[in-house]
Amino acid sequence: MAVAAATTEPLDRQLPMPFHPPLPTPPAKKRLPAGRPREWYVSHNRRLKAMRLAIALLDSGVYQPTSAGDHKIRTTAERLGMRPPSDTTCRMVRALIRYGR
Repeated sequence: MAVAAATTEPLDRQLPMPFHPPLPTPPAKKRLPAGRPREWYVSHNRRLKAMRLAIALLDSGVYQPTSAGDHKIRTTAERLGMRPPSDTTCRMVRALIRYGR
């Protein structure tokens, strides 16, 4: 009977945590061209932010736009060190995930 006790594993051992791949490093920033209207810069930066968030969500296993709620997108932005995205940016992220398939 002592043999059975020696070969069993303890029940209270730690289970491994789920795998989270490392987040991608952002590319080096370049200066934007001068002389464009302000709206162009705002929309350009919004598109870049949406692309970075969509890539990070895809890398973390979110492949459906219905799985990418505003809270999940904002949590991902926080993990990447970004400011929380607006509702418009969240919609763009879902559109990129939808049309990227």
